[in-house]
Amino acid sequence: MSAHRRRLAVTGLAALAPVLVWLAADPILGHRLGIVDGEQTLDIGVTSVVLAAFLAVLAGWGLLALLERLWSRRARAIWTGLAMTVLAVSFLPLTGDGMDAGTRTTLALMHLAVAAVLIPGLRTKDATPTPPPANQLQV
Repeated sequence: MSAHRRRLAVTGLAALAPVLVWLAADPILGHRLGIVDGEQTLDIGVTSVVLAAFLAVLAGWGLLALLERLWSRRARAIWTGLAMTVLAVSFLPLTGDGMDAGTRTTLALMHLAVAAVLIPGLRTKDATPTPPPANQLQV
């Protein structure tokens, strides 16, 4: 599988992973996900889950592609460190007010689901065939 196709597959899987968490929490367990801001409640539906995950995946893929062009030897190591930092920072809004424990836990699981697919999926080194040594005789 080419690197581009593999990364496309990772993009799709990483956008699907939080949807599975949402399905377990909202329709199956019946916990409506929402954030209360004053008198308004922001409902977290499947569309916002997919959109947020897809944007995160595209940003990660774009950053990795940029790093591979700038520092090809260390790109994956740098990207992995940045991805883990972004994951840690993504939990900060979950410490605020306006959501119950079920919503907080579900959102944290969604963040982890995206990261569990995205980080190893994009970090994997491309499997490019190596040519045979030039000094071998072809029969």
